Amino acid sequence: MILQNKNAIIYGAGGSIGGAVAKAFAGAGARVFLSGRNHSSVQKVADEILASGGKAEVTQVDALDEKAINSYIDWVVQEAGAVDLSFNAIALYPVQNIPLINIAVEDFVRPVTIAMQTQFLTATAAARVMMKQGSGVILSLTATSGGIGYPLTGGFAPACSAIESFSRNLASELGIYGIRVVNIRSAGSPDSNVFKDAITNNPKEMEPIIQSMEADTMLKKLPLMADIANVAVFLSSDLAGKITGVTIDVTAGTTTGLNYRMAAK
Repeated sequence: MILQNKNAIIYGAGGSIGGAVAKAFAGAGARVFLSGRNHSSVQKVADEILASGGKAEVTQVDALDEKAINSYIDWVVQEAGAVDLSFNAIALYPVQNIPLINIAVEDFVRPVTIAMQTQFLTATAAARVMMKQGSGVILSLTATSGGIGYPLTGGFAPACSAIESFSRNLASELGIYGIRVVNIRSAGSPDSNVFKDAITNNPKEMEPIIQSMEADTMLKKLPLMADIANVAVFLSSDLAGKITGVTIDVTAGTTTGLNYRMAAK
């Protein structure tokens, strides 16, 4: 129970990765405060945590609304006494698989705008509380395109790069207060709802896409949501007490070098 007595806020907890991290945090002993705009999906995650003996509370919060976020943070502090962990996994709604020369400007800018607004608001709100405490961990999540050139990813790639830059800069300012800021970079999890829905709706199209993504990795396997959640738990714990200001790569080696030329055994 390496997160015993920790209080964790998860934005976008009703989504695949947000839910997976929330369950992992709770399983490691944390009291989790789950939020999202869709109350029912967040409540479903909370119910699973409670059924397994964990501690979870649900609030409907718009993670793009500054007043709502600040009020939420204040309530958590009143309720729990501290904010030890903050993780933002809300959806960015990117439009992909369209060349940059053809994509509409609003579709290109949308994920960047959402990413920067929500990461800035939630991270700085948590930071103001953590500065008074003299401790805390702020986590974020990006994807392969944040680390290498990745065609047909539209505005999602620059959004990932912006999140990683923001995470580094925030870490450089908050370290003196005992606060760690770390980003996790994933290669995409085939067991997430985004992938499962796409596979269900377009199985013939998705099969070669998944195979291509797996071929790009060094391990010939994509990280599952549990892999990302396990890394999030580790980074939030005292075991990672001297890790800050970096992106932890969980892309099975993809951003170190595309490995499609090496065939699987």
